Amino acid sequence: MESKKIDPKFNKYQNPKIGLIALASDYMIEKDFIRIIKDKKVDFFVNRIECFNPLTKENLIKMSEKVTEVTKDILPNEKIDCVAYGCTSGTIAAGYEDIEKKIKNAKPEAIVTTPSTASIKALKKLNIKKIAIFTPYSKKLNDEVLDFFKNENFEIKANSYFNIESDIDIGKVDPNYLYEVLSKMDLNGAEALFISCTALPALSIIDKLEKKLNITVLSSNQTLIWDTLNSIKNKETTKGFGKIFEVN
Repeated sequence: MESKKIDPKFNKYQNPKIGLIALASDYMIEKDFIRIIKDKKVDFFVNRIECFNPLTKENLIKMSEKVTEVTKDILPNEKIDCVAYGCTSGTIAAGYEDIEKKIKNAKPEAIVTTPSTASIKALKKLNIKKIAIFTPYSKKLNDEVLDFFKNENFEIKANSYFNIESDIDIGKVDPNYLYEVLSKMDLNGAEALFISCTALPALSIIDKLEKKLNITVLSSNQTLIWDTLNSIKNKETTKGFGKIFEVN
């Protein structure tokens, strides 16, 4: 028998590539991405980064030290169009510039997005200045999120939080209970409600909350996915996940 060599033929077109850095303990973020992008012409790759509990500024900064290493292992030596760092409080703790630099050390061509910066973009796109904020975090971490938005010149009209210190416990929150809590929140004249944390099961209740509260509702995963799709210039229709996806 003689073996025959056959030349391969490769696809000339490749879908835009999204890389996601997810916390090792995050229940929700991959599910939320897949809910929105499953029928879109994009390719999606995930790697997970070690998370340290309790959730404190110090532990979030410690986690970020491995960003370059984790990014390198998303399709090694291949171009990624956009890398999303899936941690709201972690980006606030370490600073966007630090996260961006560490990602670009591994994928220099990639656009970098994070939940905190994506939420700012979304709020500015909608011309919103007065916001209510909900977080699942401890009081100290919750207040650091408030300070971040205040420093971006937003007026905080209302705030509530769960005081959960473990990322894995945040993912176990009952979404029906979360809806009940948020639908009763005194928004005090806020133009939008921002729900912080990629691990919190908020995406599935956003559309219902917007109808109930009659204001814009944004979440960490929702704005991160919105900004990621904008970064790769994907304009395919997205419905059922909040008003922000109606804005080009």
